[in-house]
Amino acid sequence: MGFLFEGLSIASFFAMVLFVVVFLLLNEVSRRSKIVSLIFYCLLPVVLALLIFVGPLGGSPSGKTWFGWVKVVSALAGVYGFMAIRFTKLGEKKFAIIFPVAILALNIAEAVFREFQVFATYAEKSFDPAGNVILGGPWNILNAVAGILTIITLTGFVGIRVSRDKTRDMVWPDMTWIYIAGYSIWNFAYVYNCISNRAMYAGFGILFAAIVAEFLFKRGAWLQHRAQILSLYALFALSVDFQTYSFFRIMPTYSEAALWTLSVLSIVVNVGVLGSMIYAIARYKKNPLRAEIYSHTKAYQKTIKANNL
Repeated sequence: MGFLFEGLSIASFFAMVLFVVVFLLLNEVSRRSKIVSLIFYCLLPVVLALLIFVGPLGGSPSGKTWFGWVKVVSALAGVYGFMAIRFTKLGEKKFAIIFPVAILALNIAEAVFREFQVFATYAEKSFDPAGNVILGGPWNILNAVAGILTIITLTGFVGIRVSRDKTRDMVWPDMTWIYIAGYSIWNFAYVYNCISNRAMYAGFGILFAAIVAEFLFKRGAWLQHRAQILSLYALFALSVDFQTYSFFRIMPTYSEAALWTLSVLSIVVNVGVLGSMIYAIARYKKNPLRAEIYSHTKAYQKTIKANNL
């Protein structure tokens, strides 16, 4: 990964492995228990906020910007909504399916706005208020367009439901590997472009953890995995300036070739996701706002089977 990052070492490799394992473990423990979920996502944020404002925690540079707090609040809002769908009668209401697609679209829109902001503000490599060194350029515009495509290609939300097993996961069967791949590549490019200093962990690490959780632990619950892991990471990143530790200081190369490559890959893959959506709509004559369009795929059927639906 020398093309994208510098400062990689054996220590940073093992730190990344530990990082992914810890967040996978925390996600799994909270996914399997309503009580633990309440502790992790309701009590812990309050405790950490108190420790930052009136206690010994000094917080991190991210906590000194509006964007850092917005990301924490939006990630937690997603978790709260998903918990309400999973553990209350809200999940039985038809209107409840609007929340997951709305909160994800809003989260993506925040990132798209940030891409445009970086393009307009950081024409030369410089520090942002959160202490990130950023280099803006046309790649931001390209990846912003890819982000808009990840909103357009959200399909089949009418099929969101709760799994029929002990964990009662929020399942989105139409969100197959095709969409997950497009989103993950786009989001990694976004973090690399706009939160550059933290791209290895805030980008690759937590995205990889969510993918592992989806395909090794519980299929169909990728958005739930993503929201919980992102929330836990955001709380950690806002509370502690972890870049004071050497193995977390994996810096991007700031190579324009790398920036262009990621954003071009992002737009190409997401145009492919859009093409796949258009093909499925035309081939099977389905309305993406009223029906699940990938129900004919093996990925969809595996999700249904894995969740006893």
